[in-house]
Amino acid sequence: MTLAIIDSGGANISSVMHALKRLGAEPVFTSDAATIRTADRVLLPGVGAAGAAMTRLKELGLIQCIRELKQPVLGICLGMQLLFEKSTEDDTRCLGIIPGTLQKMKPSEGIRVPHMGWNTTTSKKTDSLLAGLPEQPWYYFVHSYCAPIGPETLATCLHGESFAAIVRQGNFCGAQFHPERSARNGARLLANFLELT
Repeated sequence: MTLAIIDSGGANISSVMHALKRLGAEPVFTSDAATIRTADRVLLPGVGAAGAAMTRLKELGLIQCIRELKQPVLGICLGMQLLFEKSTEDDTRCLGIIPGTLQKMKPSEGIRVPHMGWNTTTSKKTDSLLAGLPEQPWYYFVHSYCAPIGPETLATCLHGESFAAIVRQGNFCGAQFHPERSARNGARLLANFLELT
């Protein structure tokens, strides 16, 4: 199985690649549209700011390419956020694949922003992406902006407020957390993604 990891300017790509190799995938880190279009699976990672990531995708000529993909696509962390219409971070227009606007999380007593560390998610729908996972699996999060809960939300997380932690619209999936850092549950979610039809 070939898997294209889009070079969206993020860091920590090696840990994502190692996690996928352990599952039998052949990840290729690329910004080449032809390679992305012909891959069996596509992963959109992201670390940093929405504005910078979208600027990079635009400079590489990949925005329309990503929107038109028909194979399973997984956005991780910022990569998931880029699937939405807009982020209030830098007032950024995103890919527009999933409806909704990302908002900055609000700190409060006992609630720190960025949301950093382990947290549970709660499933809202049955989906093959969640197959074999416990009812409230733990995952590792690092983010300051969050996606609204909507019809595409498969699982939510609570950190001061509830937000979408896993989303899916057709062939486009997203995880707000880092599955490659989330031990057995993260590995299971990645394996499920690789098995999507």
